[in-house]
Amino acid sequence: MGSALDNSELVILRNGRIATLQAGAAGLGIIEGGAVVFARGRIVYVGPERDLPLGALVGGEVVDLEGRWVTPGLIDCHTHIVHGGNRAREFEMRLQGATYEEIARAGGGIVSSVKATNALSVEALVQTALPRLDTLLSEGITTVEIKSGYGLSIEGELKMLRAARALEQVRPVRIVTSWLAAHATPVEYKGRNGDYIAEVVIPGLKRAQAEALVDAVDGFCEGIAFSPAEIAQVFDVARELGLPVKLHAEQLSNLGGAKLAASYGALSADHLEYLDEEGVAAMAEAGTVAVLLPGAFYAIHETRKPPVAALRAAGVPMAIATDCNPGTSPLTSLLLTMNMSATLFGLTVEECIAGSTREAARALGLLSETGTIEAGKSADLAIWDVESLAELVYRFGFNPLHSHVFKGQRIAS
Repeated sequence: MGSALDNSELVILRNGRIATLQAGAAGLGIIEGGAVVFARGRIVYVGPERDLPLGALVGGEVVDLEGRWVTPGLIDCHTHIVHGGNRAREFEMRLQGATYEEIARAGGGIVSSVKATNALSVEALVQTALPRLDTLLSEGITTVEIKSGYGLSIEGELKMLRAARALEQVRPVRIVTSWLAAHATPVEYKGRNGDYIAEVVIPGLKRAQAEALVDAVDGFCEGIAFSPAEIAQVFDVARELGLPVKLHAEQLSNLGGAKLAASYGALSADHLEYLDEEGVAAMAEAGTVAVLLPGAFYAIHETRKPPVAALRAAGVPMAIATDCNPGTSPLTSLLLTMNMSATLFGLTVEECIAGSTREAARALGLLSETGTIEAGKSADLAIWDVESLAELVYRFGFNPLHSHVFKGQRIAS
């Protein structure tokens, strides 16, 4: 702990059970009888309470955790929470047997959210997103990724990202944005994907980057969306602009999107139900994170699961996320996502917790800042009223959060 710190700035969380998630630590990096000390929004100590330099901490605020568990603050690394309207009617259609592709080709799906989104101002988009964001924050989430993709015009996409940035100003949360104009082709460009990319996706991306609205570039590589060659055009521009990329890939078919993403050093490839061995190998070599989205798998009645065993064997990091969106994953619970990841996909308790903290941070390029409890990182913590961390994965419809900390700001549940 640096001598420049005034001890009155220190907050000492003691008598806790700390899951640090530090790389190289056994399992979840658990410290029994642990303490976390932070000041000015940064962690300055984590370790056994008995090793605290007590003399240096005189004057600091001491908080007794009473044996509670502490994890890194949770991270939802794939969401679409900024949008207008809902698609409850499509839910009914799926119950009647319609497939995702049938709904999309009939004019539903992503395109059906565009009109509702474009009808709203930035301020209205913020207000409609806040209930979804607040529900996530109530589960100890400290970082949320938000994609554009329901504007499908330059101004519409920029408006979504402005709303996403604004959320960070009205709630204690870190927002990461992704440019997802290559999400669907608007009606006026039907059959002209190339023109849409040239006239909207790429010039809009350049504007978003110039206005500091975008942190990463995403796309939907699928038969009902964009081909690998079309996505490559977007990724080439992202590379020129110095922006990292990620990709919705292999959700409904295998077009080799994950391999393409890996060739660009992508932060992540997401969904991956139809991922093949070649794609797994490419992701492993590139260090690209597999983001698994069981909410979408569940909502669209998918039957093919992502190749978790192959990803695990190849050492591909696995993150999990809600994919909160109005059509195919109207899910606002990362805790439920943990349970789904275990129950539907076969992830272990450790993989679910790491997937919503450390590996989710990795999928956003934020691992140097958050995702683990280590000295020097942001003081982003979740404090739980559970007897064991397995309860975070085992329960559903139940929130055991006691409180959380974001950048050193303590927030009661």
